[in-house]
Amino acid sequence: MALQNGYSINSTPLDESGETTPLLKKQVVDVDDSVPPQCCSARYNLAIMMFFGFSVVYGLRVNLSVAMVAMVNGTNSQPTLNSSVGHECPVSSHGNNNGSQTPDQPDGIPQYSWDSPTQGLLLGAFFFGYLVTQIPGGYLAGHFGGSIFLGGGVLGTAALTLLTPLAAQQGPYWLFGLRALEGFGEGVTFPAMMAMWARWAPPLERSRLISLSGSGANFGAFVALPLTGFICHSLGWPAVFYMCGGAGCVWAVFWFILVSDQPGTHPRISTREKHYIINSIGKDGGGHGWSVPLLPMVLSVPLWAIIVSQMCANWGYYTLLTSLPTYMDTVLHFDLRQNAFLSALPYLGGWAFSVISGVVADSLLEKELLSVTAVRKIFTITGLLLPAAFLVAVGFSGCSGVLAVTFLTLSTTVGGTSAAGVFINQIDIAPRYAGVLLGITNTFATIPGVVAPIITGYLTKDHSLAGWRNVFCLSAGISAGGALVFTLFGSGKVQKWALAEEDQEQAETERDGLIPT
Repeated sequence: MALQNGYSINSTPLDESGETTPLLKKQVVDVDDSVPPQCCSARYNLAIMMFFGFSVVYGLRVNLSVAMVAMVNGTNSQPTLNSSVGHECPVSSHGNNNGSQTPDQPDGIPQYSWDSPTQGLLLGAFFFGYLVTQIPGGYLAGHFGGSIFLGGGVLGTAALTLLTPLAAQQGPYWLFGLRALEGFGEGVTFPAMMAMWARWAPPLERSRLISLSGSGANFGAFVALPLTGFICHSLGWPAVFYMCGGAGCVWAVFWFILVSDQPGTHPRISTREKHYIINSIGKDGGGHGWSVPLLPMVLSVPLWAIIVSQMCANWGYYTLLTSLPTYMDTVLHFDLRQNAFLSALPYLGGWAFSVISGVVADSLLEKELLSVTAVRKIFTITGLLLPAAFLVAVGFSGCSGVLAVTFLTLSTTVGGTSAAGVFINQIDIAPRYAGVLLGITNTFATIPGVVAPIITGYLTKDHSLAGWRNVFCLSAGISAGGALVFTLFGSGKVQKWALAEEDQEQAETERDGLIPT
């Protein structure tokens, strides 16, 4: 089906609801406007820089999850239990003679007597700060450009991470405050990314570019979790925070040297690629100014579908991200190095599937096989419903480490497909306001990051299989609910309130022309 009047594939310029859905503007096909190569292009170099940036971001985020196992004095932190509670699974089955006791640390490394609820609060502290800067970060990135906010967010978080050992020595309240400040700095990063892609990503390359850059999160978790375990075992847990913080500072230097806010200001982009990006995005690639259509956003059903679905998806994701090492330690009794590697394994599959899903989604759109709405719903259902089924299976896997790790890996792997679904839907429904919308949706979607570790801490106080079964089944039910909501109410159409004024006037004129008088 050919493009009509510059509007999207598989849709007419005006649907029954009166919404216009521009996806790929008509272009004058000449040498300068033809699609330039992807390899070594400025837009894919940007995606690679973002990929490594979010790898660092998630390394900074998850380092405490594994380090906590080494930081806590396992002998004193365990509640008083009878012999049948907390040791339902045989310790010897994984070759760990120490049970779930804290692994040995080098001489002089401090350890702390924090109980499970305290650990849950510390693991969730990051998200208290992360909540605050999502919307302001998206708004300011949409107005000024996202590079300064993405780079500054990573740099600030990395610098604060270097202070973690000092804060831990001062007490849990100090560490809670520091982790909240780290979240405050990191909260601007994802909205800034979306604001930049609104200016950089041609419509038919959105899925693969955004999925590639965002997949750094899963890759970062995959690398950071086992590396953290190795460093904790070899050098002591403080070294984890020094190394992760240093890596973030080094990345920030390269980011500020190599990256520009938009194609028009990039010093090394080819003229051909610059024209291709600017012409394909059109007016939607500009900043949104100081004003945003706040009331229409609040009343937008597709936006609320994104919010609810992302909250549901993130409940399970953050539960695993923050609490999986604890499950591996207290229930399955893997030692620190096994724990770290097996906790990381699910994120390798999630990284691969998120990248693949972006390529497949763009291919479906390029070949005009499905509409944007259909593509986003298919990948969201796959990425939320199937992982929910595997989480239930984890809950009933008992003491079998093989089954538990297999189902956890399958859950997170298949969950990666949602990267081409609800998690990039903001740029579909409102390209001009993509950064603001991601800030709004991510604010709500971060609430599970605050609540889930706390709920997990209370559900698993006795470290029993039944407690962890409740954790996994709760996450599965919430995830399935998110799939249902997006299936019913999600959309891939650009909303009327998100169009430029001239486009809105054109839509009104076309609508008036279709109404008989």
